[in-house]
Amino acid sequence: MKNANIRLTTPVDNLCDYTFNFHHLNQELDPDSLIPDQAGSSYTYQDLVDALKGGADVHIEGDVGGRLAYSMGVNLKHLGGSGRPEPAGRVFVDGNVGKEAGMGMVSGALYISQTVPEPLGNIIEVVPDVDGYRKFRSITDIMCNGPGEDTLMSNSLDKDDNILIINDGILRGTIGARMNCRGTVRVEGDAYNGTGLLMRQGIVHVKGNVGMNAGSRLAGGTVVIGGKVDEFAGAYMKSGNLVIKEAKGYVGANMAGGTIYSKKKVPLSPPAISVKKSGENSKMLRRVLGVGQLEAMLYNKYEVGVEKEQYMKVRMRDGSVVMRKVE
Repeated sequence: MKNANIRLTTPVDNLCDYTFNFHHLNQELDPDSLIPDQAGSSYTYQDLVDALKGGADVHIEGDVGGRLAYSMGVNLKHLGGSGRPEPAGRVFVDGNVGKEAGMGMVSGALYISQTVPEPLGNIIEVVPDVDGYRKFRSITDIMCNGPGEDTLMSNSLDKDDNILIINDGILRGTIGARMNCRGTVRVEGDAYNGTGLLMRQGIVHVKGNVGMNAGSRLAGGTVVIGGKVDEFAGAYMKSGNLVIKEAKGYVGANMAGGTIYSKKKVPLSPPAISVKKSGENSKMLRRVLGVGQLEAMLYNKYEVGVEKEQYMKVRMRDGSVVMRKVE
């Protein structure tokens, strides 16, 4: 596969986006359409993704818009793939990059010469190996395949226990996306949307607040949030544990499995219901939260279920008793 070289006259969104702006959902971006505002070439959005899938480099001259390299390195199920990570090439940008770069990214590398605004995606900066660029790699890739020859900047990795400490204060989304290995990602501050998206193994522990869709489509592992959580926490969960302190609406919406624990009672969406905790549940909470037994007992437990109708006894004047549904 040959490298792709493209020069932009104005910023373009969704370049090297493996989902093509979620084409399988909204059909807004045709993968085979020509990328606008390119000079001297006729690449389609699909051409750039195909180059990366083949292990080639994509060189972009000029500023790039938002969502660069979304889900880069994923063999997407919605597009007929396995849903698992696969090798990917490198993206070089001679210019600035828009927001949400590397959201859901699981392999490959981004080389960017100028600014990269927050929020970032599932990427972390490493010491560059090419002059004139900042280099970013997927958090998931580093956790599951190691840093290799790369050295992290501003953060730290305990290779023996596979614990990544992120304390650079940069807001990121989809942290730990599709992680399928043992290890822990600890975020000392806040996080953006989609924390732990589609995780299968491991732990992501955010000490601060997070945005929407925390633990969305979680398929294993554990996501722990120490602060507040926005809407749709645990939406479409399949398995694993989501441990939160408090959350806004639509918690557990359309979840198919897994368990949500919350210190404060939360507004649920079907089919999530409140259920009783077990002793093993409390042990797990004590372990991942580092708290005592009394603190673990304060957490509520939610799983998939059918809400049982509640009735109350009503004694009639004639002495008989009837059961009436509690509205």
